[in-house]
Amino acid sequence: MLLRCAALALAATCLASAAVTRIEVIDRGDVPGYNYERIAAKAYFALDPQNPSNRIIRDIDYAPKNSAGQVEFSADLFVLKPRNPAEGNGAILFEVSNRGRKGLINMFNLGVSTYDPKAPGDFGDGFLMRRGFTLVWLGWQADVANEAGLMRMFAPSAKRPGNPITGTVRSQWIPEAKETEHNLGDRTHIPYPVRPGADDALKLTVRDSYEAAPRIIPRAEWKLARMVSGELVPDRGIVYYSAGFTPGKIYELVYESQDPTIVGLGPAGIRDIISFLKYENAGIIQLGDQSRFLKRAIGVGTSQSGRFLRTFLYFGFNKDEKNRKVFDGVWAHVAGGGRGSFNHRFAQPSRDGHPYMNILYPTDIFPFSDQPQTDPDTGLTDSILARAEQDNVAPKIFYTNSSYEYWGRSASLIHTSIDGKSDGGLSSNSRAYLFSGTQHGPGTFPPSKTVTANPANANDYRYLMRALLINMHNWLKDGTEPPASQIPQVSKGTLVAHTALAFPKLQSVTLPKRIQQAWRADFGPEFRSHGIITNDPPKLGRPFVTLVPQTDADGNELAGIRLPEIQVPLATYTGWNMRASHIGSPQEMYSMVGSFFPLPANKAARAATGDPRPSIAERYPNKQAYLQKIATAASQLEKDRFVLAEDLFALEQRASKQWDALAAK
Repeated sequence: MLLRCAALALAATCLASAAVTRIEVIDRGDVPGYNYERIAAKAYFALDPQNPSNRIIRDIDYAPKNSAGQVEFSADLFVLKPRNPAEGNGAILFEVSNRGRKGLINMFNLGVSTYDPKAPGDFGDGFLMRRGFTLVWLGWQADVANEAGLMRMFAPSAKRPGNPITGTVRSQWIPEAKETEHNLGDRTHIPYPVRPGADDALKLTVRDSYEAAPRIIPRAEWKLARMVSGELVPDRGIVYYSAGFTPGKIYELVYESQDPTIVGLGPAGIRDIISFLKYENAGIIQLGDQSRFLKRAIGVGTSQSGRFLRTFLYFGFNKDEKNRKVFDGVWAHVAGGGRGSFNHRFAQPSRDGHPYMNILYPTDIFPFSDQPQTDPDTGLTDSILARAEQDNVAPKIFYTNSSYEYWGRSASLIHTSIDGKSDGGLSSNSRAYLFSGTQHGPGTFPPSKTVTANPANANDYRYLMRALLINMHNWLKDGTEPPASQIPQVSKGTLVAHTALAFPKLQSVTLPKRIQQAWRADFGPEFRSHGIITNDPPKLGRPFVTLVPQTDADGNELAGIRLPEIQVPLATYTGWNMRASHIGSPQEMYSMVGSFFPLPANKAARAATGDPRPSIAERYPNKQAYLQKIATAASQLEKDRFVLAEDLFALEQRASKQWDALAAK
């Protein structure tokens, strides 16, 4: 194929890959303190729409073509690599950016969160650099917020000359404060605009609660506009409502848009950049023969990005245009049982699904498990890995979930039968781990409480992530089996209906009455076959059975990987929290945040509140005895390969800090 080079201020690499046509380097420099190089670039792609590996991209036939009949797009690229590849460990660690951000360094290096890591303090303790990983990010999402530094894909829209492609889009939002205008995209993402000429059919509705019937807000009371310097300016992606949107209520606008972005180019771009780095002449990071050094690729995704990886596998993107395996290892973190809007017409990739946020988007949809299961209601038989196993490109997989994912992301569905009565569903090359007593993101101490009824969960699980990364890499590199799955199980009574939770009765604590449910949702007759939604909201059948981890008498979970804080508790840690009254709907769970309930300091404090949990003073005679138990628990976790020896001191220091804050109260 013909290659193109551009005259660049810094550099351009011209490539002979089937899909990656060129890479333009925008900025490069040293990584302070490490023999690493930082490269910011832009990658350019051209896909053959007739290649079988590209037929899985929804609406690829409606993409603009170049003179060679190929579909072109580009994406931001960011690389942190050893300057001498021979000093690396042979592994690409690719992070699927969560809404355009970079989270690897915060998660594994215990560093800061930044869009552009370059300063000496940005890289934490250098965990990933010290182990020689080549870190890679590529923009895959075209609608990320208009914010400098976010990773973005620049993709074409699907167009049909003379007959524009139109379709249904649903925007839903639940304000946490009074506001008069709201973006039609999720959060601050770029929305699909309302199609000109489609205004007459618009209906803005509001519901007081999940169960309530929607009410129509009269059309004369709101506009497609935004306020600029005191003047209303027309904007087909924003709703302006002078009366104000009320916190805690559910607002929806279902509308028609046109010219949808071809979002399936996102997973295709990730597929092709990884294959390029593994198999082709990787000029952007080459020192000598680079192909001798990059032998393995691990794909890591957190939350939205973990669901992306489950979707990536489901559609068959782990096979490249030359039928080669892309990711050797896939790690879907806090994805629960979900997939998402990453490869259908008018998909909104940011939309997820929680008990009281982004309700009934195509996220928690069958299938959920690695292994084939048959849904008795629909007769469908399918699995996450059906295509990967058929193509002989199935990777080794980690599924890690916090406690929240069982309450708010239907996580039990990845390892139970369809009816929820038995365990199963995991592949022999998959491991699933519950991080007991944790919330969606790592907790911090002391915990905060701003928009939730209870203080947020303070349990920091990043030390588990560090050890599991080493386990994953050793599994790929030399076949060392990782630890067995650590999950709650129906057969052991550690996975139960949320109504059967043995949680202690604590003063002023309300348990959730409703958790996230995955529904048999009918989005229309062409959704599964062609990715076209015609029913939005969908028509609902029966919900699937979702279960939660059972707790001990303290309210801490019995199963999973139990960090020292859970084994030797000073508090109860949950995966759920409730909405604070000032943001509305206090009867509903707050998305992604857990709770922290300190134990009473002594017997008198326990008696004063009627707390059934033994107090700190009743459990531990002094700080030294407490810390000895912490050290014993941490040491066993290290022997079990769930924490690293280098992190034992940090675990003990964290416990010491919590004792000082809680034991004297």
